[in-house]
Amino acid sequence: MAWPRISSTTMAVLFIVQTGLLLYLYTHHNHLLPSFKEKPAHVHVLILSSWRSGSSFVGQLFSQHPDVFYLMEPAWHVWVTLSQSNAEVLHMAVRDLVRSVFLCDMNVFSAYLPWYRTLSDLFQWAVSRALCSPPACSAFRREDITSEAACKSRCGQQPFQALAKACRSYSHVVLKEVRFFNLQVLYPLLTDPSLNLHIIHLVRDPRAVLKSREQSAKALARDNGIVLGTNGTWVEADPGLRVVQEVCRSHVRITEVALQKPPPFLRGRYRLVRFEDLVRNPLVEIRGMYDFAGLRITPQLEGWIYNITHGRGPGQLKEAFKITSRDALNVSQAWRQALPFPKIHRVQELCAGALRVLGYRPVDSEKEQKDLTLDLVLPQGRSKFSWTSFASSDAREK
Repeated sequence: MAWPRISSTTMAVLFIVQTGLLLYLYTHHNHLLPSFKEKPAHVHVLILSSWRSGSSFVGQLFSQHPDVFYLMEPAWHVWVTLSQSNAEVLHMAVRDLVRSVFLCDMNVFSAYLPWYRTLSDLFQWAVSRALCSPPACSAFRREDITSEAACKSRCGQQPFQALAKACRSYSHVVLKEVRFFNLQVLYPLLTDPSLNLHIIHLVRDPRAVLKSREQSAKALARDNGIVLGTNGTWVEADPGLRVVQEVCRSHVRITEVALQKPPPFLRGRYRLVRFEDLVRNPLVEIRGMYDFAGLRITPQLEGWIYNITHGRGPGQLKEAFKITSRDALNVSQAWRQALPFPKIHRVQELCAGALRVLGYRPVDSEKEQKDLTLDLVLPQGRSKFSWTSFASSDAREK
């Protein structure tokens, strides 16, 4: 039987058509071939925030949940290793590390921790309950509320390999990061079919952030230098408030993209949380964040949260937060007594957009500043974005 001859040109054309069809199916997330698309095994939650905004507080709310594997700022290692770069250049490296950790691939740390041997080599590892309980360590049961001090003394010498083993054993992987300054850099993670990413964007009044930053100036010096792109020079003093201005700009960029002109793949995957709302009504806000992440609050967690936010219970419980929510409520207003009005006025000029978008009332005089009966946190209503996981098109058009 004679077979028809096919020229090399025809073969090339057929190959290109086939390749193009495969790329089309892939870029459209295989929606035409659902049987080949597996559901991710984990729920991934990124707590997206900035320094001195209460993100460690929120991180602990997730870390203590028995279904959560939590790490605090794993990308700290990227910035320490590549400190001569700037924040924008490091975005890709930070994103790639975050993706690997979400997928429990801890080999990514070998680029930044070539000497790692034990859990104690990881930044702030002991604030993770998952690394203080099985299978990483037997110091606590999974349902226990952990103590950072006890974890450091009993689990620090566990092998680094326990990190990946523990990660794979949980339904939820939660990371807290302060090193993303726009939302677009996270689009590849949000569209990655191997991830089920949800973003909690935590913000705080920039005037309160400034006061807290001034109290932690030395600790923030290296990060300041990276934000300002000083080629590895640490910046402790920031008289021009340039870092605060950049943080405010980043919050505006993120919220405008997420809540005004969001891409379709962000629907239901973004939740904006103000630190002030959290410390005023903690149980309501915490339940909302848990629901958003697909978690249920346990009776033990609810009791612990109530005690910790009402200043009760043994000191071990307070240690997880460092400060109680009642303390945090007072701290959230402390800037009004501590900062001079000219500095507050300058912050309000630099962060006018953030104050407006996030719902914080500016003060026009020192008298208003010190009048604590004047509430500077605007209510969650029509004057601001919807505070649900995603603003509906109807709500945005009103």
